[in-house]
Amino acid sequence: MGGNVYFGPTFEDTQAAAVHKIEAQMSLPVIVPVPEDAGGGYTHEKHKENARLIYNAGQLYTLTGKEKYADFAAGMMGAYADVYPGWGIHPARKEQSPGRMFWQNLNESWWLVHVSQAYGAVRDTLSDAQKDHIEQNLLRNMANFLSVESPETFDRIHNHGTWATAAVGMTGYAIGDRDYSEKALLGLDKSGESGFLKQLDELFSPDGYYHEGPYYQRYALMPFVLFARAVSQNEPERAIFRYRDGILEKAIYAVIHQNYAGLFFPINDAIKDKSIATTELLHGVSIAYELTGDPELLSIAEAQGKFALTPEGRAVSDALKSGKSKPFSYRSMRLTDGAQGDQGALDILRASRDPDGLAVVAKNTSQGLGHGHFDKLGILIYDAGREVLRDYGAARFLNVEAKYGGHYLPENNAYAKQTVAHNALVVDSRSHFNADVKTGNKNAPEPGAFEVSDDLIITSASIDTVYAGVSLSRTVAIVKDATFPEPIIIDLVKAHAGAAHSYDLPFHYNGHPVNTNLDVQADPVSRIPLGTDNGYQYLWKVAETDIVEGLSQVTWMLDRKFYTVTTLAPDDSKVVFFQIGANDPNFNLRNEPGFMLRATADRGVVFASVFEPHGEYNPVVEYTLNSYSRVSNVTHFNDGNVDFIRVATVDGDEIGLGVAEDMAPDMAHVITVDGREKSWIGPYHLFHSKSYRSGDR
Repeated sequence: MGGNVYFGPTFEDTQAAAVHKIEAQMSLPVIVPVPEDAGGGYTHEKHKENARLIYNAGQLYTLTGKEKYADFAAGMMGAYADVYPGWGIHPARKEQSPGRMFWQNLNESWWLVHVSQAYGAVRDTLSDAQKDHIEQNLLRNMANFLSVESPETFDRIHNHGTWATAAVGMTGYAIGDRDYSEKALLGLDKSGESGFLKQLDELFSPDGYYHEGPYYQRYALMPFVLFARAVSQNEPERAIFRYRDGILEKAIYAVIHQNYAGLFFPINDAIKDKSIATTELLHGVSIAYELTGDPELLSIAEAQGKFALTPEGRAVSDALKSGKSKPFSYRSMRLTDGAQGDQGALDILRASRDPDGLAVVAKNTSQGLGHGHFDKLGILIYDAGREVLRDYGAARFLNVEAKYGGHYLPENNAYAKQTVAHNALVVDSRSHFNADVKTGNKNAPEPGAFEVSDDLIITSASIDTVYAGVSLSRTVAIVKDATFPEPIIIDLVKAHAGAAHSYDLPFHYNGHPVNTNLDVQADPVSRIPLGTDNGYQYLWKVAETDIVEGLSQVTWMLDRKFYTVTTLAPDDSKVVFFQIGANDPNFNLRNEPGFMLRATADRGVVFASVFEPHGEYNPVVEYTLNSYSRVSNVTHFNDGNVDFIRVATVDGDEIGLGVAEDMAPDMAHVITVDGREKSWIGPYHLFHSKSYRSGDR
C-alpha cells in the first residue's frame, strides 16, 4: 500500500457510466441512418455514437462476462452489415479520400478501429450465420474499402495512413485473417516500404516526437498503441513494443511532456482545447503503465479524471487506489524532429518541476507536412497555469457543421499558418518559405546547444533558408538570479543580411495592457488593416508609435499577475499594436491582441528582449504588489560571433548573458563590455548580479 490517499474518480465510475448508457439503449430500436451530413451533422455524429456503443458493449462483455452486452454489440453490428454494402461514396465527400459512412475515410478508419475490437471481444458468442453476415458484409467490406480500394491513404506515411492500417490490421486479427494484418504491417504489397512498421520508422523522431506536432501526435497515438497492443497479443514474437528501441513508449511520454496545465502545446494545426484527458491518451497512459509500471504515469491518469474502459484502465485505477501515484517529472528537454533526429527540434524549457511554473516552448522543428505552420524559431511562454505569449493554433470549429461544415476555415491557410500569426521574425512582411509547404518540408532549423543548470536553461537555433539572402537565429533562456524575485526570460533574435530589409517581430500576448514607456496614440476615428496578404490583412492596426531611445517596454496583466517585455531594438524602430479581426466578415477569427517591433535595416537586425513575470493583483482584498517592471535597461554587445546581453534593474543591479555562435563545449570566448573583458568557456554563460559587479570572468 502506498502513501498517497486517492479520492478521485475510479474505474468503477467509468464502467458504471458505460453500463448506464448501454442499458438505456437496449430497449430502443437501433438507428443506422443513411449517410448524409459532413462532420458535425446528425448522421456523422450518430455513426460515431453507434461505434462507441458497440465498442463499449464489447468491452463490458470482456470485463463482466455478461452475454447481454455481447448480444447488444452483435445486434448493432448486424444492423450495419445489413446496409453497409449498399452505400456508395458519401454525398458530402471531402475532396481527398472520401468515405462511405463518413465524408472522409479517416472517420471510417476510426469507426472500424472501435468496432473491430468489439467484434474480437464477442466473436465466440456468435452463431456461424452471424459471423458470416457481419464479417462478409461489414468488416471485410469496410477493410477492403480502406485498403485495396484506397491505396492513396492506406500506403501513405501520415496519420490518415496510421488509422487505416490500424483499422484493417485489427480487423484481420479479430476475424482470424492474417492477410489483412500483414498488409497493415507491411503495406499493400507487403514489401515493408509502407504500412504500420514504416510509419513507426518515419513519423517519429528517436525521442518520440511526432512529425506533425503534439496535436496530431495525440490523435495518431490511439491507432498506434491499440494496433500495437493487438500485434503484441496475437504475434508476441514481433516484440512490437520494443520495436525501434521502444519508440511507442517514448512517443507516449513525449506527448505527455508536450502539455502545459493539461493542454497540449498548440503548435501547427491544433485545436487549443485538446487536453491530456482525450480518449487517445487514456489508452496511451494505461498501456504505457502496463508496459512500465511507472508510478508517475498514475499522476497523469489522476489528472485525466477518467479511465479507458479496458483491463489496462482498471489496473491503472486500482494502482491509484493503492496509493502508488507519484508526481510526473516534467522537466526541460529537447525533442529532436525527423526520423533520424536531424530535422530540427522542439525545445521545452521549464523553470522548475512545477507543471504550472514558468515555461518556454521554442519551436525549432521541421515544417510538419501539410498541417505545419510557417513559424521557424517561434516561441510560446507559459506561467502560473496560463498561456502568456500565445500561438493562435488552427482556425477551425471542429465538427461545428454550422461553421464551414466543421472544416478548416479559409483563414487557417490565409492567417493561422502565416508567420505574422506567431511569435516569430517576419522579413519584408512575407511568410517563411513564401508559405510554400513543399519548400518548408525540405528545410529545418539547425539546433544549437541545449543546456540545463540550476540557474540557466537555454537553447538556440538558426536557419538561412526561410528568406533568400537572410539568415535568422534565436537564443532563448530562462534565467534565475537573486536580483529578480522570479525567473526571467532573455530572448535574442538576430537576422543577418547583405541588403536592406524590413523586420517585424510580433508578440501575441494574453492579457490586458496596463503600462508602457511608449507614447501610444490610436486613431480616434478608424482602423485599417496592417497589409493585404501574408496574414497582415487580418490584423487591425490599433496604434503605432516610435520606440523610446531604443527601448520598448509593455506591461500587461493576466488574471492576477503582471508581465513585462522590455526590448532593445534599433533607434528608429516603431512599435505597432494590433488586434486580430480585420477582413473577417464571417467572424471566423478570435479577436486577440498583440504588438510588434518594426525595424528597417541595411545589414540585419537584433532584437534583445527580457520577459519578466512580476507582482500580484488581488481584487478581493484590494491590493496590488510590484505592478511595475524591475528592468530599467537592456543593452546588447557584439564582437564577431559573440553576443552579450546586459540587463539592468531599477535599483542599480545588473546581470549578463554571454552567447557564442560556436557551440563547441570547450571553446573559449571573450568580449569587451564597456571597457571590461567578459570571458567564458562553452556556448553560453550567465553572469550573476553580484559576480557581475565584481568583474566575474
